[in-house]
Amino acid sequence: MKDKVQVAISADGTEIVGRVRGEGPPLVLVHGGWGDGEVAYEALVPQLSGRFTCYTPSTRGRGLSGDNPDHTAGRLVEDLVAFIDMVGAPVYLLGWSGIEAVLGAAAQSSSVAAVAIFEGYIPTVAGPGELAALGAAIERAAAPAVVGNLADAARSFAPYVINDAEHAALPPDFHEQWGRSIPAMLRYFQQNATAEGPRMYDAGRLAKVSAPVLALWGTRTTHPAFVRESARYLAEHVARGEVRELEGAGHFAPVVAPELLGGELTAFFDGVRAHGE
Repeated sequence: MKDKVQVAISADGTEIVGRVRGEGPPLVLVHGGWGDGEVAYEALVPQLSGRFTCYTPSTRGRGLSGDNPDHTAGRLVEDLVAFIDMVGAPVYLLGWSGIEAVLGAAAQSSSVAAVAIFEGYIPTVAGPGELAALGAAIERAAAPAVVGNLADAARSFAPYVINDAEHAALPPDFHEQWGRSIPAMLRYFQQNATAEGPRMYDAGRLAKVSAPVLALWGTRTTHPAFVRESARYLAEHVARGEVRELEGAGHFAPVVAPELLGGELTAFFDGVRAHGE
C-alpha cells in the first residue's frame, strides 16, 4: 500500500512530499532531471524495502509536491535538505542521472551517512558532442510539451537515456506517467543551463562531502563515456569515493533491472552500516 507520506516545507515555503515504505535505516531515493518520486523508483523500492525504510520525495513541481517558479539547483538542494531534516535520523541517499540536489544536500547536511549515485551526469566532463546531444533531446521534448502533449514529449526525450532493450521492457503507460514531469524538467534545464556561480558538482563543493560515496554506471548505458567519466570524477573529488561498473545495465536499470541495481545498493549500504558509518 502507498498510503504513508512525509511532508516537508522547503526554505521558500514550497511543500515537498514523498512516499514512505519499508522498514530499517532510512534511505531517501531522489529522482533525477526527468521523472518524479511517484514513478522513478516504483520497481526498485520492493527490492530495498525489506532492508530499508524507503522515502521517495518529488522535488518542486512534480509528483505530490507543491510548485514554485524557481527551479534553480540551489532551491532543489533546499527541497531535499528540508525533506532529510524531517526524517529526523541519519539517512542514506540515492541519486540518479541529474544529481545536483543530491550532491548539494550531501555537502550541506550532517544527516547524510552514505551516498550512492547511479549514472550521474557531470556536465563539465562531457565532450561537446555529448552536451549537444542532450540539448537536442531537450529541444525535441520541448516542442510537443509546449502544446500540452506530454506523452509525446516523453517519447521524444526517451531515446537519449533509454536503450532499445530497455525501451522494449517499459510498462505500457510509461510515456504517459513520465510525461507528467516534462514541464518541471524543462524549467530545470532552462534555469540551470545559464546559471552563474559555483555548481554542486564543482570540485571544491564535492570536497565537503564527507560521507562514503559509491558512483555506479551501467555498461549498456546510452552514453558510456559521459557516465563513466562522471563516476570517476565524483569518486576522485569526494573525500571517500569509489567507482563500480554494473555489468549489463543501462541507464534505466531502476525501472527495468531493479534486482540487479538493488543488490548492488544493498551491498554498499550494508557495508557502510557494518563499518559503523
